[in-house]
Amino acid sequence: MSVLSRRPVADIVARRFAAKINAAIHPASEPRFAEITISTRDISVETRHGPVDATIYFPPSPTGTPGVYVNAHGGGFVVGRREQDDAWCRFLAAHADVVVLNTDYALAPHNRFPTPVEQFYDVVRWASGPERDWDGTRLCVGGQSAGGNLSAAVSRMALENDGPAISLQVLHYPPLDIVTPPSRKRSPLGPKAVLQPWLCEVFDTAYVPDRARRRHRFVSPAWGDNAAGIEGIAPALVITAEFDRLRDEAKRYADKLEAAGALAEYIEVPGVDHGYDIMTNETEVIRRMYEAIAAHVGRAIG
Repeated sequence: MSVLSRRPVADIVARRFAAKINAAIHPASEPRFAEITISTRDISVETRHGPVDATIYFPPSPTGTPGVYVNAHGGGFVVGRREQDDAWCRFLAAHADVVVLNTDYALAPHNRFPTPVEQFYDVVRWASGPERDWDGTRLCVGGQSAGGNLSAAVSRMALENDGPAISLQVLHYPPLDIVTPPSRKRSPLGPKAVLQPWLCEVFDTAYVPDRARRRHRFVSPAWGDNAAGIEGIAPALVITAEFDRLRDEAKRYADKLEAAGALAEYIEVPGVDHGYDIMTNETEVIRRMYEAIAAHVGRAIG
């Protein structure tokens, strides 16, 4: 077992890594899709674990009362801020005629499972309220990487708690099995892959240091028989990257969703790795995928 799987070591590495990465995350000076002009408003949402900051993106020319998409950023549950998804949120609001609620959540190791997922669920419930500036009955959730994991968990929580009703869950290159050791997850890129086993070990240990608890259905929905009983869960759009170390577990969960009648579509993006839309300049690939997601969201909220 790697020394990085030990909680004290993983926590130290995670904090130092987070401090370095978070300091570098900010909206680009020349943002992608700069032609999109969107009105935004920063807010704070109360949750059972305290308030979280969020940004609302309003569609430029809404048709009637728009639906809402609640977005959770990625970062291995350890790093990241909502600002890193600014381009995506602007694109979605403009192309799907939807209000986008882009939220932060508490990060590990200071806040481990289940705090982040419970916060995200509370934000989703808040967004579904009838007193909002949008139609909370037309609700989607989604996220990239760790945000996709949280979206899968919140969709399961909504199923088990009779709401809120979710029209679509978007799982974009998500980690969905942190029981399986990272060293057993392969990428064709080998040492050049974005996610290296040591980094996955740090993230996994910081988020859920108790290995037995990693088997929880809200942590590892693709592991074992955790997908049993998901009939009736929100339809899912599952997107993976060809070279991503997490591709196989997301495909496995997509197959289980399909068996339960809850797969909207499975898409594997060719020639890219984890985080391709955040960390690369493959603008045309990114645009095509964002258009595909926006089309799904538009259909889901009607």
